[in-house]
Amino acid sequence: MNRALLFPLALVSLALTATVATLDAQEPTAPPIRVDVQEVMVPVTVRDAKGRFVSNLEKSDFKIYDQGKEQTLTYFSRDRSQPVVVGFLLDLSSASNIQWKDYRESAIDLVLTLLNGDKRYSGYLIGYNQASDVLVNTTSDPEPIIEKLRSLKPGGGSALHDAIYSAVTNRKLVVGEPFQPRRIIVIIGDGHDNASSKSFDEVLELAQRNQVTVFGISTTAYGFGSEGETKLEKLCFETGGRVWYPLQNVYKDVAGYLQVPSDEGNYVYKVGTGGYASSKAQAFFKAIADLTGEVTTQYILRFTPTEQDSNKVVRELNVKVSLPDVIVSAKRHYFPYNPNLAVPPQSK
Repeated sequence: MNRALLFPLALVSLALTATVATLDAQEPTAPPIRVDVQEVMVPVTVRDAKGRFVSNLEKSDFKIYDQGKEQTLTYFSRDRSQPVVVGFLLDLSSASNIQWKDYRESAIDLVLTLLNGDKRYSGYLIGYNQASDVLVNTTSDPEPIIEKLRSLKPGGGSALHDAIYSAVTNRKLVVGEPFQPRRIIVIIGDGHDNASSKSFDEVLELAQRNQVTVFGISTTAYGFGSEGETKLEKLCFETGGRVWYPLQNVYKDVAGYLQVPSDEGNYVYKVGTGGYASSKAQAFFKAIADLTGEVTTQYILRFTPTEQDSNKVVRELNVKVSLPDVIVSAKRHYFPYNPNLAVPPQSK
């Protein structure tokens, strides 16, 4: 593991373990949560004006609206009793070559932080380049995922959409059903796709239908634009997640670059400063810590829509909190449950 991250990572892991231990001490372990298929699950993150997580709200502090009509909350939780399945999706395309070691070590740190011994958290690994492959099936043990990550080498195209399709529709990866786990995907990549058979709109709809929250750690560097960046932002925003850009300020703040053309005609930066590696490590650590905090402090809301409609019509959601000057993050749209559309026949 990157030595620069060992100490901060240990702090994050200890903090997460302490949080879980405190919750366990305060509340008895809840039974598995059986869910009405018509229920809509809405993970919600609340931050104050300084970006700090607000984790002490009550059910009465929330209001949720479906197509502008207030709904009755059927479930509210701020504990961590519900199982969580995390899909780690790693960009193995040629675009990852330049910073591959950093991306790989960051993925390892993320796996160790989220799969930290709490059996309620499990994860799987999907790699994508010219094709998408499930490299490690769902497990609560981080070691098989880490072992596989250390053996990977990037090269080829980018089939991100196919990777998302597999993560969203492959029921073998979702341990816990019919007791519904929270389903999370973390994409480490630039959002670019040039090799998928599935379209962006198709996988976005499937993520929404299957109530999956998508987060991204972008590998796009400062001064670069990626045609996939906008799509990655939309995918995360529409499902209630967000994107972190750890390399944006690193390149801007560190001097001493040489610009050389890449194979694709863009420019890549080669750095001649000793502080660059440390800056990158800190930037990735900050992104991982913030992502972990978001996953582990989300409120879980559920409601049964007053208007049941299984047609292919996306519906608008709006979550409001009674406190002033807070930032509320939650998915903005959902599709009414339809088992034939949530999981295509070939994926069952």
